[in-house]
Amino acid sequence: MKLLLIISISLSALIFSACSSKEVYKPTDVADKWQHSGSSDVTINGISQDAALVDDRKVLAGGKVIDVTVPKSDKLLGYSDGWVLSSDIDGNLTLQNGSGSKSVEKFSLKKSIATASVKDDTLAVLFADNEMALYSVLSKSLLLKEQGDAPIVVNSKIVKPYFRDDLVIFSTLDGKVVIINSKIKKKLRTIIVSSEEHFNNIIYFNLVDNKIIAATGHKILSLAKEEIRVSYDIRSAVADDKNIFIATKQGEIISLTSDLGQNAKLKFPFAHFLGVILSNDKLYALEKEGYIIEILKDLSTYTVHKVNIDDGFVYINDKVFFVHDEYISVE
Repeated sequence: MKLLLIISISLSALIFSACSSKEVYKPTDVADKWQHSGSSDVTINGISQDAALVDDRKVLAGGKVIDVTVPKSDKLLGYSDGWVLSSDIDGNLTLQNGSGSKSVEKFSLKKSIATASVKDDTLAVLFADNEMALYSVLSKSLLLKEQGDAPIVVNSKIVKPYFRDDLVIFSTLDGKVVIINSKIKKKLRTIIVSSEEHFNNIIYFNLVDNKIIAATGHKILSLAKEEIRVSYDIRSAVADDKNIFIATKQGEIISLTSDLGQNAKLKFPFAHFLGVILSNDKLYALEKEGYIIEILKDLSTYTVHKVNIDDGFVYINDKVFFVHDEYISVE
């Protein structure tokens, strides 16, 4: 029952609806209609952190449609190290090579999977009950297993395991970052990002200015020599090599240093941001009512443009927003 609740809420959170609160974002000054948009060659039928399920159950990732077909019984987990990853509700995980070899690897893991990623011969899996595991792709053997605290409900933005040298960094479903050394097969450290009871999974992870940056919907963490935490109601985040930019549930765009000091802030009353793209010296925030807000990176000025979008899955592929069967490019 708990698993069904998690899945139901996760799926519903992926799709934005025209039915929302009575107050909506109404800009007072709208420039010309955004020109870099139109009908897409693909329709987005499902999303993961770094890939989208499109027509004929093919996969859009890395700016192209990969000629791999995801089984009808499976959900798309993502695209990692040349592999398309998918799984069914019973934990049957499939890796399909999308780089030309067409090789397939299968794992029978016996329980529902939240996300997974691959590097070389190591498969890292985060299960829906928050258990973490490493497997050998070739031998299918279990290399390591760590149990986390099972969540009640989670945000749909689940972050896949992150590989860096010999480290595998898990962004858990209960607001923690777990660092594992895959070479010695040992957990090195667990860092708490936030401790809320509901919707407390990590929704953003990155390395910025040699610091670990991780966020749940409630709090953001910066970790280097010390741990710094600041509370924000976060919808999404992006970063360059020095700063982090967050979009909040209160309609704010906030620029933070890597130590989480505030550089600048803009407020767009009642705005519901569907995603943010950082490109060169500008931010582009897509707003639910059909606007794209073009913002200088220092947040000094902005311009609001109208775009046509319908209800549907929202997927960001590099410099392009895909919304159902429409695209909005920022370049």
